[in-house]
Amino acid sequence: SFYRQQMLNTPAGKKALDYLHKRGLTDETIKIWGLGYAPGGWTALLDHLRLKNYEPAILVSAGLMTERDDGSIHDRFRNRLMFPIRGHYGQMAGFGGRVLDPEDVPKYLNSPATDVFDKGRLLYGLDLARKSIRSLNQAVIVEGYMDVIGLHQAGFSNAVSPMGTALTEDQFRLIKRLTRNIVLALDPDAAGQNATLKGLETARKAMDQESEIRFDSRGLLRVEQHLNADIRVTELPGLMDPDEIVLEDPEAWKQIIAKAKPVVVHVMETLAANQDLRDAKVKRDIASQVMPLIDDVADAVEREAYRQQLAAFLRVDERSLKSTRTELAHSRRRKIENDQADVIPASMLNKPAHKNQKLERYLLHDLFIDPEGLFRLDKTLCNLGLDPIMESDFQSADTLAGFRLVRDSLRQVDYTPADYIETRLTSALEFEENPTFVEVQYAITKEKRDQHQVRAAVRMRLNRLEDRLEEIKFLQSDEVDSKTYTDEEVQFLYLELLQKRRMLDKALLAPEAGGSTRVRRTSSIKSKSRDKA
Repeated sequence: SFYRQQMLNTPAGKKALDYLHKRGLTDETIKIWGLGYAPGGWTALLDHLRLKNYEPAILVSAGLMTERDDGSIHDRFRNRLMFPIRGHYGQMAGFGGRVLDPEDVPKYLNSPATDVFDKGRLLYGLDLARKSIRSLNQAVIVEGYMDVIGLHQAGFSNAVSPMGTALTEDQFRLIKRLTRNIVLALDPDAAGQNATLKGLETARKAMDQESEIRFDSRGLLRVEQHLNADIRVTELPGLMDPDEIVLEDPEAWKQIIAKAKPVVVHVMETLAANQDLRDAKVKRDIASQVMPLIDDVADAVEREAYRQQLAAFLRVDERSLKSTRTELAHSRRRKIENDQADVIPASMLNKPAHKNQKLERYLLHDLFIDPEGLFRLDKTLCNLGLDPIMESDFQSADTLAGFRLVRDSLRQVDYTPADYIETRLTSALEFEENPTFVEVQYAITKEKRDQHQVRAAVRMRLNRLEDRLEEIKFLQSDEVDSKTYTDEEVQFLYLELLQKRRMLDKALLAPEAGGSTRVRRTSSIKSKSRDKA
């Protein structure tokens, strides 16, 4: 409010206000974004805050003051147009200041890194753009504060800015929580083109860091390793900035965004600019940088079309790209294996259904909605004398990947567990409408749901145990020429498993599991043992 009052009520501040008006901003827009003016004196803000009994040390740690070598402090921002910078949920994080005197440097000055301000993990305008990004399913990344504000004022409220820094993986992850469709609209000069290429590579890293878990048409979880994002790049006309374009002609901005090129096409054309495409080395360099982008494309038809387009662009036979693609694929696969220990091989994703499949997916469904339920489930199982839920409880590769996701959501501290899961699912709740889950979507209390989770976990283990008993039965049968175990070892294993089954059956009768009637279970292994005795 200090900076805003300075802009509205002082002669020097009026110059800042006039500047904003000349840039086409209305008073309402200026108010919405909280823009203000930092006076030119060395201690204007310091004197104001001292009257409010703020300690100087706190003001320095907050990034509002700068401390000299002699221990004295002064205002960090002086004679600057002030842009409040907020976190993605609207919490105050810091400031950005733009010079009003062309002779002053630097042109833009941000708050220093503090406990709440890390510009590599913030996007300017995201707090006001979140809803539009979700509803439009698209985020537009521009270069400066004024670009964001001008676009929002014109109704294009899905724009954000990285605040003058190179785009970071953390910033792309913020966007990934809202949409997978990104348009980069950075400056058309050489520096802007370099920033765009670096931003594209950063986006690939951010989107590729973990496999995406989604439900296919059969309601099965799948772990996919392609780049699950549509990244496009605009071409801005001349030397105009986005806020200037939209002020002159809003429809022109619509067309610019609509004509944004797919990342593959943009990179291909950018790398080829001012290059001699007759040079075989140039062709190979372009192919080696574009082929990974093509392989990232999720749709097989699009991938093939881009390969054909690249071959035609470079004037080479499409088959000549095969060796480059194979070499790059091997390199990338090794990177994925090193970086993503939890990636599930594609060959494991289509295994036949087993009798625990519904139980595993029922349990996972509840844990996606309420990840903290895993804590309650583990505690209840331990109270019943059983082990907590472990990876070995899951037979399917897809549900195992889902369980790891839930477990990891409870170990990290950057997001709420539900938000963490949402960033790694196409939609954390979209599977509620999947037909496979209809049978479990009835209204029950949280207590009942916890009981059902316990029953599901116990029954999963009973089924696995029964499979083990059948295995021992087979090993003991006359069909096996060379028996793995002696009869005494088989009997010992049987008794050990029988004791575990009794514990599991007892757990099913406990109130924590709903106290339902015990299921009658028999095993022919016992009679087989008697016959041999």
